[in-house]
This record gives sequence, structure tokens and C-alpha cells, in this order.
Amino acid sequence: MESGEQVGSAGVSKWDIRHKIWDYMEANNLADFPRPVHHRIPNFKGSFQMNGSIQACDVFDIAGEVKVDPDKPLEGIRLAVLQARKTLLVPTPRLRTGLFNRIIPPPGATKEILRKCATSQGVRDYSVPVGLDAKVHVDLVVVGSVAVSEKGWRIGKGEGFADMEYAMMASMGAVKEDTIIVTAVHDCQVVDIPEELLGDHDLTVDYILTPTRAIKTGCKRPKPRGILWHEISHETLIKIPILKSLRYREKQEGKDVILKDEQPDVPVADKPAARVARKSRLESPGLQGETSLTPASPGNESLVGKSDRPDAPATVYVGNIAQGTRVSELKDALREHRASPTRLTWHGAQHQAFLSYDNKSAADDAVAALQGLSLRGSPLRVELARNQCSRRAHRPR
Repeated sequence: MESGEQVGSAGVSKWDIRHKIWDYMEANNLADFPRPVHHRIPNFKGSFQMNGSIQACDVFDIAGEVKVDPDKPLEGIRLAVLQARKTLLVPTPRLRTGLFNRIIPPPGATKEILRKCATSQGVRDYSVPVGLDAKVHVDLVVVGSVAVSEKGWRIGKGEGFADMEYAMMASMGAVKEDTIIVTAVHDCQVVDIPEELLGDHDLTVDYILTPTRAIKTGCKRPKPRGILWHEISHETLIKIPILKSLRYREKQEGKDVILKDEQPDVPVADKPAARVARKSRLESPGLQGETSLTPASPGNESLVGKSDRPDAPATVYVGNIAQGTRVSELKDALREHRASPTRLTWHGAQHQAFLSYDNKSAADDAVAALQGLSLRGSPLRVELARNQCSRRAHRPR
């Protein structure tokens, strides 16, 4: 899933195509805010009118749940989904805190409120996280593109997030082989792309919408059926914490989850010792004992993850715990995900808990392992406890 630059038979690379598109759009004033469009999914003049284009598609009429990327040129399409009273799912930015959020407009939302919900700010203000345990069935996927061919070959901005998101949805059963993929671009972004530039992880598209036409690609190339772990590095696993939770699940199912830098032909000396140490800690057994945490205070920053010392104690905040959840359920989940703390403070009435770890590295591993976790159907909020402070210590549970 990670960006690797391939070169086609004519010597052209994906980056050559990207820069040609970006340069052309800027030079011909086809780009719209934000500018310059380089290193972005480019917004183009007239992109908001694509809401009418998607509404005219038969595949849109029959879709119930629609996943739309958060890119600016897709804002009109996100609005069209909300106006049609369909379920709108939007990926979290750079997959930092999970896979995607469900946008829930307030009751009786006006057209102006719906329009705000379709913006990046609205996605933050009117969304709830969707955990890996959620039963999601996406009928239609809308992705942004830098370039696309009439055959359905697609090139993104080079970071691989759209490919990764689809692969993760495939892994959790949220999409099927016949799930329709649509992209919306300016006409100048429809170009020839050599097929040899595509890798097994690359997502192809079934429909291309432009300001002047709708193209059915008829693409038969198989879409990703899940995460290709042999193309994932430990570095990516750290950048996208939810991947670690997904990897653990697939490992429990007996699937091959060996990473790129764990392949037999990669010398052990090439693997950073810190990562190997973190991996061994993540796989260490059970709770070692639990007592209550000292209440956090401005002078006790090491307990809330603010110390720069890697060996300083650190705390993980767990929020959004469902009403009625027992502390034993959280303990079981922590053991299952190899994220057992040295101490646990339970604030059931406030729907939160604090997990204490010996050092920040262990806390980081716990945050990564618990991303996407749900208890009693409620996706947990898990993060280093920088701002959430335990106001009073409870007895050990």
C-alpha cells in the first residue's frame, strides 16, 4: 500500500503524470481553492456542481451507504449524499484515529446546515466514529484522483490512503467485489495511464464523472481484497495505528501478516531495535497488577504523556465507554489486544478510564493496538492522556 514509484514501458512514472496534471491545471487557471494544487487531490472550477452529476447516476439511486473521500473537490458529492438522506461515511484524515466517521446531521437540518456538514469542518462537528466491529455495508465508494484513464486506471496524490482505505474496508467485510467505485475529476485529468504502472494494491474505478461527461470504464481488473501486509512496513504501522489492530485480528484468524521489513530476505540488523522491542512488549502477557492512578495535575505531566523522556511513565485515556460496561470487560479487551497496563483507573460514571504504562513507547503501542475497538457496540476513544485528566483517584479495580 505504500507509495513506490513505478515506471512504465515508455519511461513515464506516476510522478511524471501527477506533475503534468498539476502544472497544466495551474497554468490554465483550471484549479480552485486550495491552491496551488501540487501534492493534493486537485480541486477544480465547477467541482461543486458534481453533486448533480452523481445524482443522475443509477448506481447512486440504489445506494444506501456511501463512502466519500474528504477531498475538497468531492464536497458537492458529499452534500448530494446528505440531501438524498443516505448514510455518509468519510475517512478520518490520514487514518490517524480510525477508518471512517459517519456524518449525522442534526434533526431538521436545513440545506445550509447540510452544506456545512459536507465540508471538512462539518465532518469534524457532525460525525461519530465507526469502529472495526461495526456492521457496515458500503454500496458506493467515491474517491478523489489526480489522474484517471478511461480504462479505469487511477493515480492518487502518492500517499496511498484511498487504496489503503478500500483494502481495510475489504478486510472488515464492508465492501464486496461488485461494490461500485466512482471518481470525479476535471476533463483534463482523464489521460492515458500505462497499465504496468499499477500494482496489486492500486484501486481502479468503474465510473468517471467530469463536468462534461460520465464515463463507464468497464474495468475488469480485480480490486484489492484486503491488506497486502508484505507491502506494509513497521513505519506505516506506526503512522496508521488502526492497522495494528486490524493486523492483530487477521493474525488471530490465521492469516499471513508478515510485514515488508519482516520478510526473510531482510537482515535483522536492518530492523530498528526499538521497533523490535516494541513488538515484543506488545506481545507480552496479561495485567501485572492494578492500583489507582495519582490524579493528574499541571505539575505531574509525566503521568499524562507530556514528558519527553522515553522511559517516563505515560497514561492512555479511554473514553466513550458505553453505559453499563463493566471494568472486567475492558480488562478482557486489554488482555486480548496485548495492551494490558500496569495500573487501571476506572471512571465508569464518566464513561472513561485511564491506563498507566511504564513508558511512552508502551503507551503508544497500546493506543495503536486499541484503535477501532468497540465495547457493547460503542467505538472507544483511545489516545495519550495529554488533556484528559483524572480529577480524583478511584480505588483499584
